Amino acid sequence: MTEDQTVQNMLMQQIENDCFVDLSETIDLPPVAISFGEHQYTTKQGTFTAPTAIGTYGNFSFVQAPPKTMKTFFISMLTSVFLSPTGQNRFGGKLRGHRDNKCVIHLDTEQGKFHAQRVFRRAIDMNDDADVGCYHTFGLRSVGYKTRIEFMEYIMAKTVEEGNEVGLVVVDGIADLVSDVNDLEQSNSCVQKIMELSSKYNCHIITVIHSNFGSDKPTGHLGSLLEKKCETQIALEKNTVNEGWITVSCKRSRGYSFDTFSFKVNEIGYPVMVDDLYDPLADIPHKREKVEPVKENKWRQLSI
Repeated sequence: MTEDQTVQNMLMQQIENDCFVDLSETIDLPPVAISFGEHQYTTKQGTFTAPTAIGTYGNFSFVQAPPKTMKTFFISMLTSVFLSPTGQNRFGGKLRGHRDNKCVIHLDTEQGKFHAQRVFRRAIDMNDDADVGCYHTFGLRSVGYKTRIEFMEYIMAKTVEEGNEVGLVVVDGIADLVSDVNDLEQSNSCVQKIMELSSKYNCHIITVIHSNFGSDKPTGHLGSLLEKKCETQIALEKNTVNEGWITVSCKRSRGYSFDTFSFKVNEIGYPVMVDDLYDPLADIPHKREKVEPVKENKWRQLSI
């Protein structure tokens, strides 16, 4: 056997050991990183209540939306809830973070330092407790697309080397990790790296991508690959009933889908959860009279 064959054989043995799935082993559900509400599920052992995951540790999710649908504000809300020492805050409604003292890494690929800092600060300012612990923030606008993903891998490894665990990694947005969202090879490499890192560090990675113009599909080959490989695909759209509200829905999930909800940006520039049990009949004039009695209870802004 040649030296190259020996190295290849050792690699295959390592993969065999790392990737073997023992059917006799009891594997627990992956721990939840961010959730919205709860649900019940039934097994042979009985009926249980569990948090409804937006994302679990060891997986990745992505947010897709048309332009001007407050994607970054939504990311601020998720990050703020996750950073909160109690796992929730007065802006996030039923959103819960399950952090367990893990670190957050927040990467902005588009904005300059002033605007990036404003986004990062918002996640802190939305918490009553300003001490949010391990929160690493970076604006990567000036860095090339190849180096951005290399830096993400570097800072995750460095965080662990410093004795911390990585809990949540936010990448706003993933299209800036490739030169062309329609380049199949680059897109596949990018998504594969996201999958690899989320598994290696047992963290949740959440990223953002635009929707195609006039479509509900995420942009390019990159968006198509994200759809196929993600744990949760989160869609944002303008609420058709309440001006200024953004509706958040679970387009796809490998687990139990979270309920649709809405948020808006309040008068001081913070995203805040609002109740939204949207009834499409409310948009039809001759049906409005039938739904009017319950509308008053459906659309109530939560106190902030």
